[in-house]
Amino acid sequence: MQGAKHKHLDASRHRFLVAAILSFLLATIPAHAQLPPGTTDASSQPEAAPQDPLRTQASEALSKQDYPTALKHLTTLAEKNPNDAQILYSLASTQDALDQTTEAEATYRRAIAVNGNLLEPHLALGLLLARAGKSSDAHTELAAATAIPNGDPNLRARAYRALARLDQPANPKGASEELLAALKLSPETSDDILLSGELAEASGDPAGAEAAYRRLLAAEPDNSEATAALVHLLRHQQKTDQAEAVLKAALARHPDDLVLNAQLASLYESLNQPSEALPIVEKLHAAHPDDPNITRILARIYSQDGQYDKSEPLYADLIARSPADPTLLDDRANALIHLRNYAEAETLLKRAVAQPDAFPSKEDYGLAASHLAFAASNNNDPAMTLQALEVRAKVLPQSPAALFLAATAHDKLHQIKEASDLYKQFLSVAKGQFPDEEWEARHRLIALEHMK
Repeated sequence: MQGAKHKHLDASRHRFLVAAILSFLLATIPAHAQLPPGTTDASSQPEAAPQDPLRTQASEALSKQDYPTALKHLTTLAEKNPNDAQILYSLASTQDALDQTTEAEATYRRAIAVNGNLLEPHLALGLLLARAGKSSDAHTELAAATAIPNGDPNLRARAYRALARLDQPANPKGASEELLAALKLSPETSDDILLSGELAEASGDPAGAEAAYRRLLAAEPDNSEATAALVHLLRHQQKTDQAEAVLKAALARHPDDLVLNAQLASLYESLNQPSEALPIVEKLHAAHPDDPNITRILARIYSQDGQYDKSEPLYADLIARSPADPTLLDDRANALIHLRNYAEAETLLKRAVAQPDAFPSKEDYGLAASHLAFAASNNNDPAMTLQALEVRAKVLPQSPAALFLAATAHDKLHQIKEASDLYKQFLSVAKGQFPDEEWEARHRLIALEHMK
């Protein structure tokens, strides 16, 4: 449940916060506020310095989310006030909103150098670094934000929540403590409940995780993340009936939801119920013909349903987009084998087996080698059959089918002794499971005996 959906700061929400917070700060905080230690406070003087009109202009621009104009005014203000941490923070946040991440990072650091006790730059810099994948540096800045005792409690809580997300994959216990610290500073949110469920799941507490997800769904029945999390958990626990019920209830409210439909189709696919999955995925594919994930699911289900004439062109289209994906090559070759196009299947499988490290697992690699051996055998290429079986033997245990393919390959190469030995090994383990092949093996043994 980690990944893109748990970005530490949504870009649109970030821009809204910049406009709302900074325009307020610039409009209400006088020029002398947030000065670093040792700087004279103008409020102690008989007359305060007049407000710089650029502050008002920058505030107005931010309130309109006119970031280019705000950037212009704030850049000038920062040049005039290089030791004003608040102006530097405002400038950095505006650069951040304009996706000028390199400049924003540098300006946040300038603000922190001027006044390290200002919470906002630490928090904003930590969030920026987290979005950039610099987790260690982000952790440092976010921890610094939480350690400022006189900072805004809501902002400190936000820093704790961001820390919890950072620590979630590798340190769920620490993430739980950070989430609890956030809840002491601000009310619980939907994201908090979802995160608590994910942390419980990561800590080996499926009951606690399920309780959290169901509590969130009871309050927010349309929460798609909670639905996805609960379905994932239930499927992992083999509670497929409950997972199906959750998805159907959600789809009753949102029948066209892409993610929910895909989850239900995937569930039916895992249960080997292609007839249930096909109408769902065909509808999704018609609505999103260029989505490779949906196309792949549809192709897979067509194959599962024995409709190889429909799955093969879909795999061909996917391979055109991702020509180096070995699993796609294997899947299309499998369809071609069922369509008796052994020559093209062999060509595809040679490409796939040539890149062993690209497969998801050694078992997947071994299965592709098995498919290559079968395709090559039917394409009357015994030498390639034996090469493929040699590759297969490195990652998968021996099987009756592999023994039979090896026997027929040696037979075609007129290697009588090897063929005879392998036919006998095959018959010793087949034990009636492969009647056609066993009949052929017995008759070939008789023929080979006369050839000695």
